[in-house]
Parts: sequence; structure tokens; C-alpha cells
Amino acid sequence: MITAWECFHFATLELVRSTPIKQRLICAYRRHLAGIATEQLPIDIRESFAHMVRNLCGVQPLRGEDAVAASVRKMSNQEADDCAALIVELFGRMCRVHASGTRNTLVKLHSVGGSEAESQADVDEILPELIANH
Repeated sequence: MITAWECFHFATLELVRSTPIKQRLICAYRRHLAGIATEQLPIDIRESFAHMVRNLCGVQPLRGEDAVAASVRKMSNQEADDCAALIVELFGRMCRVHASGTRNTLVKLHSVGGSEAESQADVDEILPELIANH
């Protein structure tokens, strides 16, 4: 299963391509961000994510287009730039959360591996979390 962090990573990679900004924004959202459930995100990112989704899906589409295409079509290039920058900012915030969780897991694993370890069960409990975060 792809994590929300990975979705933002792939969306950010989509945004650095050489195609026009509006096309990159539509592709980044459709391919990588549309399937993210709010519950998958850290709490402090959810409101900004919801704001981004409203910006990208808020316009009533014309026949033959979806809400994303309609919303991005209505944006100025500056608004599209700002929306892309928000995606990158959210990815950066998620990276900090991800790194913090990994760091905490490593500290736990180190303490389990040291004199504080009471049993192999302690290591077995923490190891899956460490693997999942990488």
C-alpha cells in the first residue's frame, strides 16, 4: 500500500516536469493526491490539505471535463504556482513528521538493543515499526 508520504513525494516529482504548470498540477493531483484520505495525514497537515483539495476541485466542470480540470482552468498561472507550492510545502511538512517518527523509532530500537532490553520480544515489537517507516 502506498503511503500518503509517498503520494506527496510522487506528486512533487510530477510538479518538476517541463510541461506547463497547469498540466503538471492536474497530473499531480489526479495521479497521486486524489486518493489520499484525510485520516492518512498528520493532524497538523489536514486543514491545509483540505484547502488544497477545495482549490483543485471547487469549480463546477463543463461537459467533458472533471472538477480538477475546471478548477485549474479557472486559475491564473500565479494561482496554479501557489497551489503547486502548497503541495511541495505539505510534502516538506510530511517529511519532517516522517523523519521525526523514524528518529523516535531508532531511539527506541537503540534503547532496546542496549542494557534496557528485557527480552527479544521488545526488539520484535519495535522492529516492524522501524521497517514500516523506511
